Amino acid sequence: MTEAVLTAVVERGDLAHLALLLWAGSASALAGLLLKELSASNRRFSQFVDEIERLNQIFNDHDGG
Repeated sequence: MTEAVLTAVVERGDLAHLALLLWAGSASALAGLLLKELSASNRRFSQFVDEIERLNQIFNDHDGG
């Protein structure tokens, strides 16, 4: 089926549209991947900050008592 679609597109001279579709699809996939990675990075940084806060609480309790 894919070959039939590609053949029809090439025969009709819509190769530029096919190229644009492929570019848009790959750009959208890349943007989705980047958003997923950014979300994971923000989650890891938040966990890091929470851990630093926990250590500060431990050290402050130890110094005060």
